[in-house]
Amino acid sequence: MNQGPLAGVSILEFSGIGPGPFVGMLLSDLGADVLRIDRKGNDRGTKVQVTRRGRKSVALDLKKPEAIETCLRLMERADATFEGFRPGVMERLGLGPDAALARNPGLVYGRMTGWGQFGPLAQAAGHDINYIAVTGALHAIGLPDKPVPPLNLVGDFGGGAMYLLVGILAALLHARRTGEGQVVDAAMSDGTASLLAMFYGHMAAGAWSDDRAANQLDGGAPYYDTYRCKDGRWMAVGAIEPQFFTLLLEKLGIADFPREGQLDRSMWPNLRARIEAAFLTRTQREWIAEMEGSDACAAGVIGLEDAPNHPHNVARRAFVTIDGVLQPAPAPRFSATPGRIQETDPAIGAHNISGLMEWGLTRAEVAALEKSAAL
Repeated sequence: MNQGPLAGVSILEFSGIGPGPFVGMLLSDLGADVLRIDRKGNDRGTKVQVTRRGRKSVALDLKKPEAIETCLRLMERADATFEGFRPGVMERLGLGPDAALARNPGLVYGRMTGWGQFGPLAQAAGHDINYIAVTGALHAIGLPDKPVPPLNLVGDFGGGAMYLLVGILAALLHARRTGEGQVVDAAMSDGTASLLAMFYGHMAAGAWSDDRAANQLDGGAPYYDTYRCKDGRWMAVGAIEPQFFTLLLEKLGIADFPREGQLDRSMWPNLRARIEAAFLTRTQREWIAEMEGSDACAAGVIGLEDAPNHPHNVARRAFVTIDGVLQPAPAPRFSATPGRIQETDPAIGAHNISGLMEWGLTRAEVAALEKSAAL
């Protein structure tokens, strides 16, 4: 039995790339029974594909009518299903929302794409960088002379996966209350626009410039930026509130800067130069010892290799090692129904028999699928 607040919830996942597997990972970490429909292949479960962890894998040939009927039967049993193909692909397979909801009117049908199910770009290929470009997010992030891709955290995982997850959970609550299923259209471009809500509010209030590195939270303000240390490593500073700003300057040995000048943009070049010079007098380790844990709002910038060993991450067990693979632990945390990593990345088709039988097919029906080469 899976462990977590979603224990007892059945999710049918159609295998995809990028943020799709991340949604399946999160649902599994929260305790849902996630059965993943994979394409036939030779992937024996690499263990390093962390976002594929926690599910059961059934490999079906969706060109076979027997496989399509099997998927529809699984949808009858599922609380929710989700896919990440271009609009129209599932309909052409005979697995679109109309067919699925006809078999299970209470089904939550999640769909994640870059551009959404409709609109001028709906059928165009793209990646995270394209989706965040059209919402203003990419323009706002980077150096004065160049936008910089913020990994694929904003579009794929923030604007896509997390919004699909929220949508599925909200629709499940609605279905539990009313018996009515529905389609969740999660577009990465929509989600990214939603993530920008605060900044569009600042812009409406005249408190945000459309220039990069010119605002309080984009590296424009000297009290919210990164600084090089004596050893070439970096410190991150986010001392926005006046009392935190005052403490930061005290620890940097900048005693004579007028505190009321914090928000005076004409004084920012001088302040930045002084902060830069101060940080260059010590190593990152020395500054961490001086500042981390205080209200100066400063932290050492450390890499992916070092982050799991940071004392705070160690104390909270934010990372775990499974089968020799270091990976993030489930989040968030629950007091009564803690989630867990249910299992590692399975080989494609590892649960062809057991997974289908757990979801209601008989051994004879599974054997028939094998005989037809649909499984």
